[in-house]
Amino acid sequence: MANSKRDLFLKRRLRVRNKLRKMANGRPRLSVHRSNKNISVQLIDDVNGVTLASASTMEKALGVVGKNNVEAAAKVGAAIAERAKKAKVSDCYFDRGGFLFHGKVKALADAAREGGLKF
Repeated sequence: MANSKRDLFLKRRLRVRNKLRKMANGRPRLSVHRSNKNISVQLIDDVNGVTLASASTMEKALGVVGKNNVEAAAKVGAAIAERAKKAKVSDCYFDRGGFLFHGKVKALADAAREGGLKF
């Protein structure tokens, strides 16, 4: 029985998130969302249910509005690392959702690590 691409994505997202929740230890979650046109990331405190920082290619300040490529993902990763420092967060865990850790998602994670986030 063949599963649709969307069903496989949703299963993968739940599997990743449930595994990460077991290892959270009160650390905030760095959640990534990627669409065809944009990429966005949020630093979420799940204990209090609050977003601590966010960055996206939809922000004009980053200069990559409407672009979804590796360079844009790297800029978003650097921006979230800078904003996490302002929010006094250095440790988090990386929630890639159902997206594969490859290409744009990997570029975002590498840029965030270079910016000082530990995950």
